[in-house]
Amino acid sequence: MPPLSILDLAHITEGSTASDALRNSLDLAQNAERWGYNRYWLAEHHNMIGIASAATSIAIAHVAGGTKTIRVGAGGIMLPNHAPLIIAEQFGTLDALFPGRIDLGVGRAPGTDQRTMRALRRDPTSADTFPQDVLELQALLGPLQPGQAIQAVPGTDSNVPIWILGSSLFGAQLAAMLGLPYAFASHFAPNALFQALQVYRERFQPSTQLDKPYAMVGVNVIAADTDEEAKYLFTSAQQAFTNMFRGTRGKLQPPIDDIETYWTPAEKVQASNMLACSFVGSAQTVREGLEGFIEQTGADELIVASAIYDHGKRLRSYEILADVQKATSKVT
Repeated sequence: MPPLSILDLAHITEGSTASDALRNSLDLAQNAERWGYNRYWLAEHHNMIGIASAATSIAIAHVAGGTKTIRVGAGGIMLPNHAPLIIAEQFGTLDALFPGRIDLGVGRAPGTDQRTMRALRRDPTSADTFPQDVLELQALLGPLQPGQAIQAVPGTDSNVPIWILGSSLFGAQLAAMLGLPYAFASHFAPNALFQALQVYRERFQPSTQLDKPYAMVGVNVIAADTDEEAKYLFTSAQQAFTNMFRGTRGKLQPPIDDIETYWTPAEKVQASNMLACSFVGSAQTVREGLEGFIEQTGADELIVASAIYDHGKRLRSYEILADVQKATSKVT
């Protein structure tokens, strides 16, 4: 099994606060470090009452400051929301504080709705310049060039690794062209996964950062001591995705006994399609599912999201997954 990493959306659960979510993020990261996870990423979302990581670089500093070895980063920063110089300064600062441990994944989506986009002062056409913004960001984080008038301080020559995030062929093409690692968001948008991976690998051009393609693939894993318990815990994620279609995003809800009483047949199809790359069950069930998925995708790394209401159960899920990886590694 390839290296495992964690994508944490810093879920605010029903009955809890953002403070609780961020404390739980640090606790999970500290345990993940002990269990052998490779990296821990947080994501930029705005105007969502169920997600506590809007100020992503601050949340990263919180997690990195409480850990010692695990890589910590953004999965991702929505670059069109920001000037590249600001992001270079923020992540240059993070690298100065936590040398050699910071990742910078960037995407071109707004991470929010149209109204909030306007509140962010984001130009509706800003996504069109995403490739140029990535190049500018690379330059600001790279070595100082002769005659360079604008520097990121800190940031210049930090060479913080940049990843391209995506859920379509656009990101795959850009990552290949720039010779950057690529992370595909199949944990919620799986439809173009295989085509995007093919495009990325076939078109990859080596760069100073990376000499061959490296693809990290997003999955949902809900692991528990029994299949039945895992399916029960998974209903929190199923409710959340159903609520997206209803336009009623909110805090992460407790699991329920029968998801069929919650969604309509049409909602079930939509939510299940978005959650197609989900592996739910006991250690054995999850292992069998992931082994087939890894064989299909050839993923160099998996990044795992787990929208589980109870923090203790979420910890247990990631612990089971770490044990699965260790057992698989011993066999191979």
